[in-house]
Amino acid sequence: MSLTGNILEIKDLTVQVSGKKILNNVSLNIPEGEVHILFGPNGSGKSSLILTVLGIPSYKVVSGSIFFKDKDITHMPINERVKLGISIAFQNPPAIRGIKLGGILERLTADKKAVGNLMEKVKFPQELLDRDVNLGFSGGEVKKSEILQVLAQNNEFIMFDEPDSGVDIENLQVVGTLINEMLSEKSALLITHQGHILRYVNADKAHVLINHTIVCSGEPVNILTQILNEGYGWCMKCPKTMRPQ
Repeated sequence: MSLTGNILEIKDLTVQVSGKKILNNVSLNIPEGEVHILFGPNGSGKSSLILTVLGIPSYKVVSGSIFFKDKDITHMPINERVKLGISIAFQNPPAIRGIKLGGILERLTADKKAVGNLMEKVKFPQELLDRDVNLGFSGGEVKKSEILQVLAQNNEFIMFDEPDSGVDIENLQVVGTLINEMLSEKSALLITHQGHILRYVNADKAHVLINHTIVCSGEPVNILTQILNEGYGWCMKCPKTMRPQ
């Protein structure tokens, strides 16, 4: 257990890609066992934040720090961060030719029966296990493939990049309900643009990222309602009690 009670602590984080600033003085704490939502308009830096937490090399930390379970991971390589307990479900994961989905899942779980149980949870077609990862998959199947892989990793902290994008209503319910179940004893940061996933996922807190920095934090449904009613401009003038300290 973390000494601070936070599984993730981001402190005054500024990040550049190819010399361009894409995050500016971002601070964010996620307590253990909590699910946080990240809202923001396109291009605000939402995906950049989780890719920086993951440790993608092209995302250069100019200043600030990232702590995971009290350990400074700011300059730690990706594989070491994953070993500590960080997973990610990408918004648009690539198709990978020559690598079967079933092979990845069995390597992650080392148990064919466990793979079958995971597939049953996700309502994933058995025949897709023998296909190359995400090759020719529908939008809903790609999302379920990502969740299968995250489930198989069984890490403590999961980041989701817009799991509700490109998913039809029926699959959204399946994906959202499954995410909510899998987070019952985990911590997470979940990016959503439209907020549809909140119909099914119980979240503890939401943050709004605009112009590469967090401008507002608060109760998820309240913030989503304000955004839907007044747009992101409301977040720039939100009450002082909802601004990052």
